[in-house]
Amino acid sequence: MIKPIRTEIDYQEALSRVESLMDAEPNSEAFDELEVLATLVENYEEKHYAIDAPDPIEAIKFRMEQEGLRQNDLVPMFGNKSRVSEVLNRKRKLTLDMIRNLNTQLNIPFENLLGDYRLL
Repeated sequence: MIKPIRTEIDYQEALSRVESLMDAEPNSEAFDELEVLATLVENYEEKHYAIDAPDPIEAIKFRMEQEGLRQNDLVPMFGNKSRVSEVLNRKRKLTLDMIRNLNTQLNIPFENLLGDYRLL
């Protein structure tokens, strides 16, 4: 029986049931149950396990690590080497042009680049 997920125990039971339904055939009752449970689990996780987006500098550093990039690789997006260093060391804010370049060239989502962060 499908029921709302209100507690951690409900959540664990729903996860267990989802796992048991993972091989359900599309357009079957089991598959319909899987879809409904997955929606309930996702909703519970959004409320109780929300992960804050990284600040813009952490998002840039994360992408650099993913792509094996060095600071010099960002110079075309920032204008010069000192600007790259100042931004990554939180001495200077990102400009709109930098944000656009990071989005188009490194595919960092705008929502990750537009967040507020403190300068040091």
